[in-house]
Amino acid sequence: MANSFGELLPIYTIIPFLGMLASIAIFPLLCPRIWHHHFGKITLFWATFGVLVILYYLRLEGVYLVVHVLLEEYLPFIILLSALYVVSCGIYVSNFLSGTPLTNTLYLAFGTPLASLMGTTGASMVLIGPFLRANAWREKRDFMVVFYIFLVSNIGGSLTPLGDPPLFLGYLKGVPFFWTLKLLFPMLFLCLPLLLIYYLLDRRFHLNERKQNIPLQKDPFHIEGLYNLFLIFLIIAVLLFSGKANLPKVNFFGIDLSLNSLIRDLLLLSILGISHFITPYEIKAKNEFSWYPIKEVIIIFFGLFITMIPAVQILLSGEKGAFGPLIHGMDKPYHYFYGAGVFSAFLDNAPTYLTFLSALLGKFYPGLPEGTALSLLIKEHPKYLLAISCGAVFWGAMTYIGNAPNFMVKSIAEERGIPMPSFFGYVFKYSLPILFPLFVLLSLIFFRG
Repeated sequence: MANSFGELLPIYTIIPFLGMLASIAIFPLLCPRIWHHHFGKITLFWATFGVLVILYYLRLEGVYLVVHVLLEEYLPFIILLSALYVVSCGIYVSNFLSGTPLTNTLYLAFGTPLASLMGTTGASMVLIGPFLRANAWREKRDFMVVFYIFLVSNIGGSLTPLGDPPLFLGYLKGVPFFWTLKLLFPMLFLCLPLLLIYYLLDRRFHLNERKQNIPLQKDPFHIEGLYNLFLIFLIIAVLLFSGKANLPKVNFFGIDLSLNSLIRDLLLLSILGISHFITPYEIKAKNEFSWYPIKEVIIIFFGLFITMIPAVQILLSGEKGAFGPLIHGMDKPYHYFYGAGVFSAFLDNAPTYLTFLSALLGKFYPGLPEGTALSLLIKEHPKYLLAISCGAVFWGAMTYIGNAPNFMVKSIAEERGIPMPSFFGYVFKYSLPILFPLFVLLSLIFFRG
């Protein structure tokens, strides 16, 4: 029945979501002090507005929909991010980098594919500390963090289902584990020019650094808290187990909850607790550990998850919903690349991926069982599946809210005293002029016709 909800919602029910986006974009720019002290109240206002809109149109079904989203989507999302954040901050890598353009570029080149093994969140949290410490002496650092978000927090997670949630959901639906290696050439097409652009920018700023800025002394390479690296891979194992285990659902006040998810979340919370209590304070102090970044993500994404419900439901209703004319006009692979991409930049990319995957299966193989239809899609129309996979993963880099690690990395950088671009500054100064032209070229080469 969930897919019919979107048919009942007019387009203006997305106003609370637009208001939430506008608040994230405008308040930190025009009223930074108000936003810093009151972003929780502002988020609560839009979330409450969003709930009232949902209840007005969906009545009792709206209550169940909101509770379902909070229990089945928001809480697991926050628990996973919190576990990865706490565990990752328990790993200290010595300050072995020099913070020069070449070493920075090589570090990004190393961290990008690592995200496909550890997930974009895991890699982002583990690698951001050494990167920021190595460049603590540099004057201009915001662009470094932006390219880190581009490469490590997003594009790098495209080679395995472990890298990014949409690809993991595709794997659970029946996409073969190693099929995602087909994203290798699109990934390289983006990463190589991005690394070159980064190097040229870094070299330019590095040459203009004041001579009295002396790089920090490099230390011998060593890692402390190595047991937390084992806990990160344990988190990955828990995710794989929960995805493939076939456990029954449990009923919670009329809402069916997956027992797989409940066990997964309990295990993740246990891993978080173990890491928190066994990691010495000295390691956390060296990593400048703070609860603020995860607190900000918990609050901001609460508002986003609530207010995006109408937009996601309308999208799920396909051609019968308010986005119907847009979806009806989608025919070519590049349509799906841009469609999945644009929605993934502002909505959760996981349901966006599933929505466009369902649209493809319905388009080419109406009436066939999902597993059969997916097998035929991979065999006969792989370019379409490649298009939505690339769109969902790559376009998450277009905004701070396109992927959860983006916001966390931004918050960590600001905690370390780096003045990061505003929401609009990020989009108009970096992602639109740098990423978008590369996406256009990508679509012309890989998804034309």
